[in-house]
Amino acid sequence: MGIYSRYIFPALMDWSMSSPEISKYRQQVLAEVSGDVLEIGFGTGLNLPHYPAQVNKLVVVDPNPGMNARAKKRVEAAKIAVESQILNSEVLPMPDRSFDAVVSTWTLCSIVNLEQALSEIARVLKPGGKFYFIEHGLSPEPEVQKWQNRFNPIQKVIGDGCNLNRNISELISRHLRIEKLEEFYMPNTPKIAGYFYQGVAVKD
Repeated sequence: MGIYSRYIFPALMDWSMSSPEISKYRQQVLAEVSGDVLEIGFGTGLNLPHYPAQVNKLVVVDPNPGMNARAKKRVEAAKIAVESQILNSEVLPMPDRSFDAVVSTWTLCSIVNLEQALSEIARVLKPGGKFYFIEHGLSPEPEVQKWQNRFNPIQKVIGDGCNLNRNISELISRHLRIEKLEEFYMPNTPKIAGYFYQGVAVKD
């Protein structure tokens, strides 16, 4: 892992993803999360203040040691017990049917083998367990899609593997049943990076 990925990118993400607008979306996604919870792509821990009291256990994974280092103070200050692991979500060591909920906020864009990660999410969820997510991805507008595809190679470099053009709802629906979904452009954000998918998927 290079200097950019380990040191510079975590600092950029911590700054860019901590705005009041982004925090509002985090609160919406996490409002109904409960029980034993796994968060993939934990990043710098910006979700921690928004987890509700009904969370019994929180296990968080992120493959980037630089993200984990920046999250340390937030983990120590959290009101709930947090078990943090440096792990890739494509190969989770947890047993089948371990969690009531899995959470992902702006992480699915950057997982190399997303299909495998979604398969792992489905595996570790209990029957009836829920996957809570928010992500940016492919716009329904052909003109925007064209620019997303053009800029994607550049975005993958500056965004440390982030993709602009993934059809998030389609990918999730191959592994879980989508129970609730909202798709929208985030205000004051370029369309190529601002088409959001926010929802809940269920393991039947």
